[in-house]
Amino acid sequence: MVALAVILAVLAAFVVRLVDIQVVSASDHVADSLHVGQLGYTETLRGNRGSVVDENGTLLASSTKVYDAQMDPKVMKLLEENEDNPPETPWHEAADQIAEVTGLDADELRAGVAETLAANPESQYYPLKKGLSTAEYLKLRDLGLSYVHPIPRETRVYPNGAVAGNVVGYLDSAGKAQAGIEQMQAQCLSPENGERTYLRGTDGVIIPGSDRTVDAVDGGTVQLTINSDLQWYMQQMIAEEAQKQGAKAGTAFVLEVETGKIRAAAEWPALDPNDLDASSPEDWGTRVFGRSFEPGSTFKAITASAVLDSGAVNMNTTVSAASHETFPNGAVVNDAFVHGAYNYTLAGALIDSSNVALSKFGTMVDPQVRYDYMKKFGVGDKTIDFPREESGTIHPVSEWDSQSLYTTTFGQYFTVTAPQLAGAYQAIANGGEKIDLSLIESCTLADGTVVERDDPKHEQIISESTADTVARMLENVSVQGSLAEQIEIPGYRAATKTGTAQVPDNKGGYKPGVYYTSMVGFAPAEDPQYVVVVTLDEPLRIRGSAATAPAFQKAMTQVLKTYRVSPSTKPMDELLPKFK
Repeated sequence: MVALAVILAVLAAFVVRLVDIQVVSASDHVADSLHVGQLGYTETLRGNRGSVVDENGTLLASSTKVYDAQMDPKVMKLLEENEDNPPETPWHEAADQIAEVTGLDADELRAGVAETLAANPESQYYPLKKGLSTAEYLKLRDLGLSYVHPIPRETRVYPNGAVAGNVVGYLDSAGKAQAGIEQMQAQCLSPENGERTYLRGTDGVIIPGSDRTVDAVDGGTVQLTINSDLQWYMQQMIAEEAQKQGAKAGTAFVLEVETGKIRAAAEWPALDPNDLDASSPEDWGTRVFGRSFEPGSTFKAITASAVLDSGAVNMNTTVSAASHETFPNGAVVNDAFVHGAYNYTLAGALIDSSNVALSKFGTMVDPQVRYDYMKKFGVGDKTIDFPREESGTIHPVSEWDSQSLYTTTFGQYFTVTAPQLAGAYQAIANGGEKIDLSLIESCTLADGTVVERDDPKHEQIISESTADTVARMLENVSVQGSLAEQIEIPGYRAATKTGTAQVPDNKGGYKPGVYYTSMVGFAPAEDPQYVVVVTLDEPLRIRGSAATAPAFQKAMTQVLKTYRVSPSTKPMDELLPKFK
């Protein structure tokens, strides 16, 4: 009985102590174990970065798992030297099998491992090959070599290569977004990592009940407004045309009139995010959004809109303009071709692209009024806040001198980007209503929730009648201008304007003999659906705006085909007179 009492007392003491350790003071003991780092362990559970797709769901960027294979030379040597239990596959045979899976040279592999062991017999690391596919990983695993270890990691892949590469952007080696949509939409694309925490005894066994897991959340899917098929065509076309004209670079931009959605933003040279080293670092960004230029004559339509909308002129107003004139304030303005004094209508000034006539029409309104219209049309403001997007330059009226008072009427002394130019013509094509541009359609979260883009801002910046009048004049430019035959699209009416701008030399002047050429227009003229802007940087074969004509004709033709726009059914209005 005494022995039994002693045993019961000891058991009671153990029970009390056990309850104290595992119940009463459990949290304190867990905290102590985690604090000293002996029992507590935490593993990061990584989520996958989201995908980027085009307007139809075509994959432009995604994350996939690859494997970096490495081996433990020390373990391999120990197995080889174990005469009592030799490995099933001797090293000289295993090297051949590894080489067959990884594409390495077997002899070089054996020599490399031998050199590593000679330098350090305790070495436990020898790199085999990085970036193995899942299929290659499975083949390597099936070899059953305990000293070969494929380490998984996430990598970014761009299935369509250079298609929209400059727009999509890329990640650095650490997985951080560096440009384009990857950077712009990082909040949607980035995953939320989870973690697993647990307690482990000294024997390595996880203590039951201590395992806690917070699941990772994958990044969302960003859907763009870009059409990848159209984007591919535009990139091929602008690359061909830019090289044919001996240009340093070229861009082709497509905008939907009724929505402000960007359907293509192509450029040459292009970037393949899968292989950054194949491109010059200066091509890793985007010229479409990151290059501003003087628009030249393409902005004469905006000057015409300003003077018409303000009531300063009408379709019957005329000015007398020769090809070379000196104005009372001393400013000198020239036209691109020699002619006598013509009694120009506003339409005629656009058709002949007369700088002198536009200078006289433009100064019929107060400079501040003209400046305000330029701002309404988007000069000086970013379009979609794309990474490193240029805002362009516009000087306040107080900084306009005697010369820039006139040059601002025909597209000099301020700069724009191709998207800004497209946005200005979108307003004219859309009855005077300007719609903010958009490149993002939506973000679909990992749980399926679709976050739609905010509705774009709509603003009536000129009257509908003004817009219709300017559109009619631009159609006359297409029909009566010097490039009419080159830009004709059979079955469709179009409204266009060319631009030839001098290129700054970074010394306060302009480069001699070279120009930045552009062409912008919309179609069909009677019911505008799409705006196209084409630019060439310093073409050498044809140095004027005619250099862009073939590219514009091909681009607009392909846009109308891609979206199955019906041919024009209404004939063009009567041709407007150039002179009176």
